[in-house]
Amino acid sequence: MINSSIIAIDGFASTGKSTLAKMLAKHYNYSYVDSGAMYRGVTYAAMQNQWITSNGVEEAKLFEVLKSINLNFELPTNSLLLNEVNISKEIRTLEVSNNVSKIATLPVVREFLVKQQREMGKKKKIVMDGRDIGTVVFPNAAHKFFFTAQLEVRAKRRWEELKVSDPTVDFDSVLENLTQRDAMDSQRKVAPLKIAENAIEIDVGDLSVDEVFTLLIKKIES
Repeated sequence: MINSSIIAIDGFASTGKSTLAKMLAKHYNYSYVDSGAMYRGVTYAAMQNQWITSNGVEEAKLFEVLKSINLNFELPTNSLLLNEVNISKEIRTLEVSNNVSKIATLPVVREFLVKQQREMGKKKKIVMDGRDIGTVVFPNAAHKFFFTAQLEVRAKRRWEELKVSDPTVDFDSVLENLTQRDAMDSQRKVAPLKIAENAIEIDVGDLSVDEVFTLLIKKIES
């Protein structure tokens, strides 16, 4: 039996957070929430409206439209809906990945999404993964984990995923993207990526998905 209605998983990009969070949610019959997809959804909306330029983000326009952005997860596939339109495939492109950290650093966006995420935690038992779940969104969660792995290991994993839908993507581009995202996520002023108090750090680099899952179950139930 779990002594918490919330399981928080944070960590660097491409450490398998979403995969393991989904497995835990299924195992415990919890709902899964991909907070990163929500930031990607806002990023995609900003890109569609050309509010991300070489000079930065047009924050004033984005702030106004946030009021009309409705993000939901459609079950059972857990697809992300932006104003009832499925954008699950669109948010996983390298172009969105290259811009999401620019959006995630904006205080107004974080405030908007954190409020939604906390409401989700009030309504049901959830497993949520992201960058600031254990530090900001649910600091009182009884079960908090932080995933890490060497940059090159994560880049190779992400490259293999992207090649399925885009055979032309090259490894160096993926490596550069992750390097930039690591820096922006860790150095941003608002809710930077860091290990939450009482979180259990797990280096997933040399572990299989099943090995990490077994370790998580052991920690949760110990």
